[in-house]
Amino acid sequence: MNVNNTWPEKPEPIWRNDHQLEVNPPLTESISTDVVIVGGGITGITTAYLLSKAGKQVILLEADRLLNGTTGHTTAKITAQHDLIYDELFNHFGKEKARNYYDANNEALQFIRQTIHDLSIQCSFTEEDAFLYTTTDNYARKLTNEMNAYRKLGINGDFQNQLPIDISIKAAIVMKDQAHFNPVAYLSPLIQKIKEQQGKIFEQTVAVDVEKGLNPIVVTKNGAKISCQTVIACTHFPFYDGNALYFSRMYAERSYVIAAKTKQPYPGGMYLSADMPKRSLRSYHVNGEDIILFGGESHKAGQGHQVTDHYQALKFFGEETFGLSEIVNRWSAQDLFTLDKLPYIGPVTKNEPNILIATGFHKWGMTNGTAAALLFRDYLLDKDNPYIDLFSPSRFHADPSIKTFLIQNTNVASEFIKGKLSFTKQLSELSNDEAAIVRVNGKKAGAYKGPEGDIHVVDTTCTHLYCEVKWNEDDRTWDCPCHGSRFSIDGEVLEGPADQPLMNLKDDLD
Repeated sequence: MNVNNTWPEKPEPIWRNDHQLEVNPPLTESISTDVVIVGGGITGITTAYLLSKAGKQVILLEADRLLNGTTGHTTAKITAQHDLIYDELFNHFGKEKARNYYDANNEALQFIRQTIHDLSIQCSFTEEDAFLYTTTDNYARKLTNEMNAYRKLGINGDFQNQLPIDISIKAAIVMKDQAHFNPVAYLSPLIQKIKEQQGKIFEQTVAVDVEKGLNPIVVTKNGAKISCQTVIACTHFPFYDGNALYFSRMYAERSYVIAAKTKQPYPGGMYLSADMPKRSLRSYHVNGEDIILFGGESHKAGQGHQVTDHYQALKFFGEETFGLSEIVNRWSAQDLFTLDKLPYIGPVTKNEPNILIATGFHKWGMTNGTAAALLFRDYLLDKDNPYIDLFSPSRFHADPSIKTFLIQNTNVASEFIKGKLSFTKQLSELSNDEAAIVRVNGKKAGAYKGPEGDIHVVDTTCTHLYCEVKWNEDDRTWDCPCHGSRFSIDGEVLEGPADQPLMNLKDDLD
């Protein structure tokens, strides 16, 4: 394979290459249960596993296929080292809450390690040191501050001036005894355990609303309803937000990964650059050889360069550091960030204690998602959990929340205006497998011409707050640059906060 000009045809995470999941049926009739969990990623599956193990009647709903969302597109680092975070948390929230954040994520790592041992799961779980490094003087000062925060908080870490890999750096921090794994291989046995523990799983079942009350009712797109005692939304962006305006309290980022065989051996460890552009490294040992995952190129959803530019940048980084012999997979992921970088885990509003959410993991879903599941278990079993206040979705801290809110919503306004003025071309000019903004009967539209010449046309105005969507040529989706909603070529909602499809304008072509 000539790595210079050949790419995997479609974006596909490496985790499914050797692990196919059993298909579960859609929900077709109204039923009742103790707990409805919406979202089939690591948070939803782990929560369903824990609660069904504790004797709760559990139903797990997934709009598409299990592990086909953010969890299935992760780099799967299991670590409490979350970029430059502890100095910021220490200064904004104080020593106790900063330490609590570390403890919650470290406990999640220990839970994953113990679960793998108890269930004898084969998931390429490997203990690795996690390195955070910088190549600039400015970020070297920030790393020094981060290391000082480690010491104040009692976090075991070391300051270093070089890495085991061939990157010239100014400084680095290492957190020992972290880990990575194959998330699909890890969660597959948990899915089986859910069923053995009498839990029920339904795929291709879209939850669209919750009818509030002492016994809330989850309403699905096909009309089937589930009455329950507790609803837990683990759907990346909450499918129900209780009018708490979560779209204004979070923003979405996309990032990219290439998985490649390399000419130079990998020395072990996990690596993340503190400075920009983001660069992430880890290995995945499969079929007797190491595949290296090169990640990064983060940008706000719907606001990046051409997708190929991001992959090319990662390929260049891979060539420069290890030399590439074959690119075996490529994919991208979308992650949500809260205003203060702490996830929202708990009741969706103060007045709805039986409707819970987990979201805003800011790229660290393996530990934050597991911490959320452990918190939900304790909450439903009336056990104390030391992290409930830390992660409360109803919290508000003027610093840094106000500053981040203003920055992100100024960006939203800018994208709103740019979208209304975006370039158009003629429908007849489209080639096969190409999309563009066009005019249909005088109306602005998004058109995609499929590989066989079939035409798909949608209104480009996002149904959430009326920004103009942009084409994502890698995933063949229409993405909103304002709040991260994503739509299919026919306008169906793939990811919120939008809950209504784009208007399909194909009939206007007749």
